[in-house]
Amino acid sequence: MPGDDHREEGDSFPERTNLVADEGGVRTDGGSAAGADDVALDPWGSATVSNYRNLFEEFGIEEFDHILDEVPNPHYLMRRGVIFGHRDYSAVAERLREGGDAAVLSGFMPTGDPHIGHKMVFDEIIWHQKQGADAYGLIADLEAHAARGLSWAEIDEHSRDYLLSLLALGFDPEEGELYRQSTNREVQDLAFELGAKANFSEFEAIYGFDGETDVSHMQSVVTQMADILYPQLDEPKPTVIPVGPDQDPHVRLARDLAARMRFFKVTEAFASFEATPAERSLMREAYEALGGADADVRCEAAADHLRADHAGEVGAEGAIEKLANAGKEPLRPRIRFLDRNATSEAFDALIAAVDGEKRVFDEHVDAFDLTHDEAEELAREVEVDNGGYGFYPPSSIYHRFMTGLTGGKMSSSVPASHISLLDDPEEGYDKVKAATTGGRETAEEQRRLGGKADECPVYELYAYLLAGDDDEFATEVYEECVGGERLCGGCKEQAAELMEEFLADHQEKREEMEEVLDEVDIELESPRRRG
Repeated sequence: MPGDDHREEGDSFPERTNLVADEGGVRTDGGSAAGADDVALDPWGSATVSNYRNLFEEFGIEEFDHILDEVPNPHYLMRRGVIFGHRDYSAVAERLREGGDAAVLSGFMPTGDPHIGHKMVFDEIIWHQKQGADAYGLIADLEAHAARGLSWAEIDEHSRDYLLSLLALGFDPEEGELYRQSTNREVQDLAFELGAKANFSEFEAIYGFDGETDVSHMQSVVTQMADILYPQLDEPKPTVIPVGPDQDPHVRLARDLAARMRFFKVTEAFASFEATPAERSLMREAYEALGGADADVRCEAAADHLRADHAGEVGAEGAIEKLANAGKEPLRPRIRFLDRNATSEAFDALIAAVDGEKRVFDEHVDAFDLTHDEAEELAREVEVDNGGYGFYPPSSIYHRFMTGLTGGKMSSSVPASHISLLDDPEEGYDKVKAATTGGRETAEEQRRLGGKADECPVYELYAYLLAGDDDEFATEVYEECVGGERLCGGCKEQAAELMEEFLADHQEKREEMEEVLDEVDIELESPRRRG
């Protein structure tokens, strides 16, 4: 996501990914899938994500495995469960399958050298671009300056390195867009508009900001919200933000702000009053139980039904009270357009655009002949035609963090723990050779008991990077390890050689991209004062 620096010094990382062989290749077992250790996820590094599965329950992240079959030509990070979760990615997957408009955006806070952790995000952007999505890569220089205190000169130096690696890995600058926050006026203007929909109390609750937080840091957050919605400025479209789970607070806030900017909110309703989702679910059950469209269902009858059959359920008390107060008003499903930010002209245009039976009120319109999806598209069309944004809520996909080569955190301040994309290939070879493994105490034990690949940083290198698109090879390495056929010395030697080859090839391509980068429409030197 904008500003995703993939965990720098002082940041916390999850325990090792548990990887197991499964049908179709190597997959994560989900047992250590993502949580927050009873603290809020923090994009700037105070949270520890140690159990990935907790993220599904605590933060509403959905399991990616459930929608894998919807994704055309899924990337190996998806197939192997490295990408473990998502928010609302089905909308993007549908566009990719059908050749419709979609977008992908992620950003990088240039606080150090790009490393193999960043490569995962680069790959996710590039894969989406190759599937037909509009692709955006940004340098989060305002965030780096405000949240990390980097000078503009330092930011410029690191920014060039990030961009060269992104291009070398396959990003097409002619089909995509690269920019830096500080020089993109459209992003800054959108950030100003979004700021009117956010407040300090919200930032305090989400990020833990307090009276000591400087205003520039808060402003950088609003700028990131604008980054996330930027691909939809010219035309609303489903957009995915590939991130680590620590960046989820940004995604959730961006989704909220996208909704707050909309002219209309589209909901389901059953009577003149408003109801919560739980209450609406019970009202639908009562409506259908009492005969549905074939009967003249009244609110008071639905209240009696819920008292008899659903008392004590979530939402029942509120639903019963609202239905009872409505008395003999008909209970009938409809789609409701609620006026959020619409101009009077846009509201009138919506009324005119709703075909079929409808009821018009001061602040909402009820339609009886539209599905929810039809209503959503109609509301968006009317909004855009009348000068609104029509934002889709941004989607996101979440990847696991890589374990450091030393077995703990992958930290830029501990060179042995990570491999920079700028490391000399021989240095990369040496780092892998010196890495911690999941092997047994002796070769004899390894042959008898098998290695612990799911606790091995070296095996992660195969699964996340070195095996590339070859699931068969990644599975073979895993099975040979846990079966006792593969010993750590030979395994590390092979991984070290592959890493050396990768770095040599990548750096050769980086050199080739120097001229390409110079032609890209992006300011490589900040015009801001150096003092």
